Amino acid sequence: MFYRQHHGIIFTWNHYGCGQDRYRRSEARPCSHSPGHQVICLYCVITCCQVWSRTVGLVMEDIQLQSTESHKTPSPDLGRIGQLVVHRTPEWVKNTAGKLSVLLKKIISCTSAHQHWRVRLEMVELADHLQARCSQSLGECVGPLLEALVGAINDEEPRVRERCEVALREVSQRNQSCGGNSSTQTFTDVLSENLHSLATSLPRLMRTSDDQKKLFVLNVFLGYLKVLGPLVSVVLNSAAHLERISKALMQVLELDVMDVRIVEERSYSAAIETSTGSHDSCTAHTQRKHFLYFTDEKIFSVLMEICRTLGYYGNIYLLTDHLLDLYCQSSVYRKQAAMVLNEIIRGAAGMAVAKQGQGLESKVQGNSATQEDIKAAVVSIIEEYTSLNNWHLITVSEETDRDRQDQQLLSQSRLLSISNSDAGNSNASSLQVIPPPSTSTSTVHQLNSNIWQLCIQLEGIACFAQALGRDFRPLLMTSLYPVLEKGGEETLLVSQAALSSMWAISKACEYTCLKELINENSDYLLSDISLNLQRLSQHPQAPRVLTVMLTHSDCSLLPLVGDIVQDVLTALDLSYERTAALFCSVLHALMKALARWFPSICSRTSRSATSKQRSNDQEDLSIRQFLLNYRKQKELAEGIGIEDDDTEDLEVPPPTEREDVEDIGSPDVKAELPSHLSITKDVMERCIHLLSDPSLRLRLKVLDVLELCVHVLSERENELLPMAHRCWPALLQRLTADDPLAVLRAFRVLSVLGETCGDFLRRRVSKEVLPNLSSSLARQAPISAKAGPVYTHTLAYKLQLAVLQGLGSLCQRLDLGEADLDAVCEACLPYLSCRQPVKLQEACLSVFQHLIQVDPDTFWFTLNELHCPSSYIPPHPDLQPVQLNGMGRPRDEFSDNTLKLLREEFGSVAETVNQPVS
Repeated sequence: MFYRQHHGIIFTWNHYGCGQDRYRRSEARPCSHSPGHQVICLYCVITCCQVWSRTVGLVMEDIQLQSTESHKTPSPDLGRIGQLVVHRTPEWVKNTAGKLSVLLKKIISCTSAHQHWRVRLEMVELADHLQARCSQSLGECVGPLLEALVGAINDEEPRVRERCEVALREVSQRNQSCGGNSSTQTFTDVLSENLHSLATSLPRLMRTSDDQKKLFVLNVFLGYLKVLGPLVSVVLNSAAHLERISKALMQVLELDVMDVRIVEERSYSAAIETSTGSHDSCTAHTQRKHFLYFTDEKIFSVLMEICRTLGYYGNIYLLTDHLLDLYCQSSVYRKQAAMVLNEIIRGAAGMAVAKQGQGLESKVQGNSATQEDIKAAVVSIIEEYTSLNNWHLITVSEETDRDRQDQQLLSQSRLLSISNSDAGNSNASSLQVIPPPSTSTSTVHQLNSNIWQLCIQLEGIACFAQALGRDFRPLLMTSLYPVLEKGGEETLLVSQAALSSMWAISKACEYTCLKELINENSDYLLSDISLNLQRLSQHPQAPRVLTVMLTHSDCSLLPLVGDIVQDVLTALDLSYERTAALFCSVLHALMKALARWFPSICSRTSRSATSKQRSNDQEDLSIRQFLLNYRKQKELAEGIGIEDDDTEDLEVPPPTEREDVEDIGSPDVKAELPSHLSITKDVMERCIHLLSDPSLRLRLKVLDVLELCVHVLSERENELLPMAHRCWPALLQRLTADDPLAVLRAFRVLSVLGETCGDFLRRRVSKEVLPNLSSSLARQAPISAKAGPVYTHTLAYKLQLAVLQGLGSLCQRLDLGEADLDAVCEACLPYLSCRQPVKLQEACLSVFQHLIQVDPDTFWFTLNELHCPSSYIPPHPDLQPVQLNGMGRPRDEFSDNTLKLLREEFGSVAETVNQPVS
């Protein structure tokens, strides 16, 4: 009877269930079948699954087959009908299970990846029903049933996922409730064998399957681990299983390192100055990893969950030692091993792992490594990560100034003298920070591999801090310095990863921000920096650490940094040829920090604003008052009434009693400068000598430092003026006889000097700078007027723009004379042409706006000589009419900008048309 039912079920499934292709074809061609036909096909597939599972469960139920009743011989009265009676003997059960196994695999392959969630849900019901009733009779089917069940653990449909979790939970509970039973041993063996088989085929499946199939296979892998639960540690005690699973993960997680943009992107000091930002704003810039065998982010998430599950249930010491061996064996596995190690530590700490109430409930807890176990594993991993061979890797292809400095410091002889102490490693130096000449032409593949390795290791240190929490604080003594070192890396990806790691460490160790993290640990950080600066040939990255500390700290660090700054300046004095570029970055970070910590408000800015307001108040003067003032000034010029003015000037008010006491009681002793001003003077002293360095890049960096020094010293004019006097000859050379880039930067320094010590520079700028700037502007004006849009990307354009943007404010602050203003006006007039680039026109307008503030009458006359839009009627017939060259002139290229200046600075043009002079 069962034989006929069995073949009937097979026919029904072949007619409906395996007609899934028909169902899919009906969805692909909706016009050929009605929607009702699709619903009928779906209903048939679900019904066939139900009928098949209930029938097989009824006939092959373990309880029935375990009955000890002897099978009765059929009655002779039945005749030939008795031959149809089936005796469920062990041999029959075995043969039937083999036939059902073939059919079951076909059913699972059709339903596990079905488009409709109800079919997948029925597949879970089928697997759970047969697992619960026929786990012993269908021994050959346990593997496929379990694979179908664990494959749905991460189904996109919540109802399928929840039902699968319940089914797996029941399977796990049945497994653990039968401790010591031979059936349990058989069940565990099936799980471990399936896991080993899947791990063996995983690399091949990841290379040949589509993303949907890859995701299903990985979900099956994860499901096996969850079903095994605490037994994962037992399975991993098998060397074959551990080796196969680890090698599968190494091959699947192989990164694609051929993207050239990773090598090209560079970090700058402005880019890493995000101390006021948040952790989220920092991690938003983290670049996504690209893998060789998959692109879907869901696949990566499942792989990371697999690693965390291994860490949660497995033996942390066994996993750590094995993966560290893989990490050290070959550079091919190094990045993948680091990724797996990072997630294993997170899993061991119970982070982002499905525990009680999430996924499988288990009477037996996970391996749950203690905090001491995790800490011991973290110490060994960090020690390996931050070793010289794995931390100081080549990340740049071209030889930058910093590389050349480091390479000079790390000469081959010094490297050999240090590495000879390591007898076990004679092939490679233990201090290969900078590539030797033979490896200077590193390929993009190698550089990208090094960059990603450093990023993954930095992410790992952040993961370890999150896993340990406050217990990670003692490890900061060995881990924070390397992380800060990479925060000053030139490669953008590495510096961003280091900054993100710093934020994660700060949050995990319960510091409020990066500033607190650095300040609380500044004692041993600065001690290490001080020691390493004394051995700069062995530790050329020490200045980078100081740079990052200054960038992300506050003024409370200054008393501790003072001695180290003196060490830096002393080292710079002793060997500036080799260390100038290296230390200039430190000095630049130092001065940026001082300018940020001690902002100075220039008094001249307020005075200029006051004078501007006064000039605005005096705009509306009558002709009578103008003539009176003119007469007075003429008499003074002729010597009439000068004696009265002199006696008024000589009258000095008597000193107050307080001033007398101060003059008598206090000696003439110069007050001690604050520490930040003293440091600034020392730094500015070195900048004066380095302004003439042959390296253009170094000169540019020194000019940046000099600009910051002027900002900081601006609050003490008596200290700034002597330093400005000393640096003027070298700065003048940069302004008049240097590369355009240096001229551009030097003019910016000159503008800052003009803000802070304008009167002191008036004569020097008038005689030595303005003639060159004016001639340069006049020379470039015809070129820029005829140039196309590409000209805006040239260095000449940038130099023109910078000079025009700063020239007006410089003239106003220096209060230049009439001849100098005329020279500036003559050089800038061509830039009022509408043929000039728009930015140059706007900058020229700003120049004239400043010049008008200095001498409004002169430049009103100059602009009207260029283009006068209105005629002026004298207020009295006896007065001669006003004649200007710009009257009646046709509209030309200068008209628009001239009218704009006259309208904005002298009132509306329309109001002055045919109006008498008032």
